[in-house]
Parts: sequence; structure tokens; C-alpha cells
Amino acid sequence: MSHAVCLRSLRFARASVRSVFPSCWTRSVNTENSPPLTLREDDDGIRRIILNNPKTRNALSLAMLNSLRDDILTNVNDKDIRVIIISATGPVFSSGHDLKELTSTRGREYHTRVFQTCSEVMTLIQDVPVPVVAMVNGIATAAGCQLVASCDIAVATDKSTFATPGVNVGLFCSTPGVAIGRAVPRKVALEMMFTGRPISAQEALLHGLVSKVVNEEHLEEETMGIARRVCDSSRAVVALGKAAFQRQMAQGRDAAYATATAVMVDNLALHDGQEGIRAFIEKRRPIWTHSNRKAHD
Repeated sequence: MSHAVCLRSLRFARASVRSVFPSCWTRSVNTENSPPLTLREDDDGIRRIILNNPKTRNALSLAMLNSLRDDILTNVNDKDIRVIIISATGPVFSSGHDLKELTSTRGREYHTRVFQTCSEVMTLIQDVPVPVVAMVNGIATAAGCQLVASCDIAVATDKSTFATPGVNVGLFCSTPGVAIGRAVPRKVALEMMFTGRPISAQEALLHGLVSKVVNEEHLEEETMGIARRVCDSSRAVVALGKAAFQRQMAQGRDAAYATATAVMVDNLALHDGQEGIRAFIEKRRPIWTHSNRKAHD
């Protein structure tokens, strides 16, 4: 994602009030002075964002979505940010939209804001220039399942479950279906949405909704291990590759190869692209600039 695109995304972002927690945690606070909806920490290239409203089962209310969007976008173009991890407090990763916001008393305009904001957050996750990893320990339903499906990588505990049960309360999970239908086979997605039946972590792994399933005691270690391996690579190279992957996946075969070919050539034109090749030939560790500096600069 280019700097210009991120700047355009920033115009959508709601300004939030932030104060510093111990251990460098930042909180996003809503206007009712309730506990922070999300927590954010940046450390050694890794940004950790925690959904922090277990009393509502980490429901993706409009305020929660705005807070999550702010935390993703804040300084995301800084080369010191290499990867983002999204996790949650409590036994539920996220129960999806807050149904109290979807009653008729709120009105059509408010409902439109909720779903548009949710769509912006889900697409933002795929458009930011760094990988986004979901760290799931518990239940992820409806838009919460959509959030997992939207992330580039997802690591889940073996006790986690995933579902799109909106049909059971008269609200078909149409927007979650956009992300889930692109992550799992069509018939699996449709069964999930038609029946609302939850699937286990192992089923989610089998169908491609998550990347890995681990015991609860190994979740942190496995997720952080993935994040650190991402941090070992050039941020500029990873950003170029992520954007190209998303673009070619929406194309037909021939157009996808044309896109990927052009991006490979662009990759070789980067200083970090040539540095990696030189380091391999010279049998040393590469020294990354993490920038879009050209090889001839």
C-alpha cells in the first residue's frame, strides 16, 4: 500500500483519546469513560492490538471498529512497524457486531455506518503494507470470524471455534461471507452461513480459515515466532509482495502472471532486493534499509 493510499485511509480514521499505560501500552478510550476498547503496544517491529471489551464478548461495535482502525493506521507507514498482531482478552475473540446497535430504533443511516466502517476495517487489514496476524484463543463468530478471515495469517488454539450464526437471529452473515468465502471453499462457507453451525479449530485449519492450530500454552510463542520471522525480512520487500499477492488473487491466471512478473522486476530494482541477493552470494546476513530506495541510488 502506498504512502498516498494510507494517507487517504487516515482521512476515514476517527481521532481517539490516548494515554500511556505501564509497559508502553496505549489505550483507545470511548466517550463514556468506560474501560479501553483496545490496547496497543509497539515493540521491536511488532505492533500488538488487543480487543479489550470482554463484557460484550469483544463485540465489534462502531466504537470498537473505530478504535481498531485507529490502532491499525497509527504510524503504519513507519518503517519500524513490520507486523501487526490482533488478539483479544477473555474467552471470546469476538462475537461480531453488537446487536444492540442493529435494532430499528437506530435507523438505516446508522446501520449503514456500522457495516461500511466494518468493511473499511476489513479491507484496511489487507491493504496496509505489513502482514496482519490474528491470534485467536476462543470463539470467533459472525464479524469476529470475518476479522480472522481478513487477516493475512491466523494462529488459533485447539479450543477455538468459528461460526457465522447470523441466520439464527434473522440477520444473514452477508458481509462476513465476503472474507470467509475468499478464505475457505465455497460450499464450506455456505454451510457455515446457512446453518450457523460452528466449526472447530481443526476444521478451520483443514479448510484454510486459520494457518496453524496449537495448544493454548503455545499460542503466544507460535504467534510471536511468526511475527519475528517477518521482522527478519525487508519491510519494503514484504510490503511489495503483500500488495502484489492481493492484487493478483483477484485476477485471472494470465493477468496474474503479468502482474507478478512486473512486481518481481520492481522487487529486483529495490536496494533491499539487490542487498538480499548479494548477502546470499557473499554468505552473510543482509543489512536491510526497509525503504523503497532503488538499487542504483
